[in-house]
Amino acid sequence: MNTLLEEAIEAWDGARQGVIAEATGIPARDWDFRPAPGARSAAELVGHVVATGMMWTNELTRPTADFTRKSFPAFIRHYAKGVEKSRPRAEWLRLLRSSFRDGARQLRAAGEVQMLQYVRRFDGERGTRLTWLHHGIAHEEYHRAQLALYARLLGRTPALTRAVEGEDG
Repeated sequence: MNTLLEEAIEAWDGARQGVIAEATGIPARDWDFRPAPGARSAAELVGHVVATGMMWTNELTRPTADFTRKSFPAFIRHYAKGVEKSRPRAEWLRLLRSSFRDGARQLRAAGEVQMLQYVRRFDGERGTRLTWLHHGIAHEEYHRAQLALYARLLGRTPALTRAVEGEDG
């Protein structure tokens, strides 16, 4: 039987695999595509997913986790310094995979009991670490949807649509 933590890691794996699939569907030549001035490029979205995943797994597994102890940018600098720099597409895809593996390992090492303990969220309210893990998963799904939209704007069919329709890709 799966534990609550294992179910959450499985959900995160599904979300991350979805981000990888959508990112893979955007050709390297379009990696710098941004739908509007000021919007993140596809590469920047992927970098953001990697950096924020590293940030929240590191903070959630910290014995005295508290998301109000630093600003969001300060957390990214602390846990993912330099991660969002420009990289080739293949390296971003590798980082999506390896940062998930590392994060899942950290969560398992912290254990389910720790993940059921309270943490102070960015809004100052308290919630369980496990619930905040689900917030991180939702965050990745949000950016997965952005990548799917980018694919549509580039004239491509998003990976999830291809999967639902039974296409190989």
